[in-house]
Amino acid sequence: MSPASTPLALIFDVDGVIVDSNPIHRRAWEIFNRRFGLETTEALHQRMYGKHNSDIVRDYFGLGLPDAEVAARGAAKEEVYRELAGVELEQMLVPGIRAFLQEYRNLSKGVGSNAEPANIRFILERSGLARFFQAVVDGDQVLRPKPDPEVYLKVAGLLQTPPANCVVFEDSPTGVQAALRAGMRVVGLRTTFGDLPGTSIAVDNFLSGQLRRWLDEQIRDGA
Repeated sequence: MSPASTPLALIFDVDGVIVDSNPIHRRAWEIFNRRFGLETTEALHQRMYGKHNSDIVRDYFGLGLPDAEVAARGAAKEEVYRELAGVELEQMLVPGIRAFLQEYRNLSKGVGSNAEPANIRFILERSGLARFFQAVVDGDQVLRPKPDPEVYLKVAGLLQTPPANCVVFEDSPTGVQAALRAGMRVVGLRTTFGDLPGTSIAVDNFLSGQLRRWLDEQIRDGA
């Protein structure tokens, strides 16, 4: 089957796309960092976006931390995140995501995220959305995090769909770069950043009629 005749596959980031988790991650970092006497300024918050946890921990606490300590601190912060998210998960879901996944249930779907595996499992299973996805690739399954395209290329491979026939849903500039480098089309979610250069379309959430018209056009055109 040629790329032109292959159905579209939809690939979703998690943070900022499936869940508007940025406020919870910010609170979790603030709570966790205070354990070490570090006050999390807005500048520090801005430096975390689109990065793997190990990079954030080293940025916040120094490059000299042993790998085991970096991993331990990252895991401890994510425990704080899950405790907070467990109380607010339904409110964290990006508006319209459930109906959107159901509406396009006949298209293959995957998740490609820098997020910690435990967080992805928590979000997908606790929300009941795991059933919609045939492939999930997390930050521990790739050597190079976004903006490298590895994570999205791996999802496309698992879905057996050419990159040119994949539509990625992203909320960060690094994620958009990763998808574009993979040769995929990108839908921007303006949950975290107002400006996402390189996207084919940018919307506030999955309630957007503009998004549905655009995606239906891609499907009608034979991908």
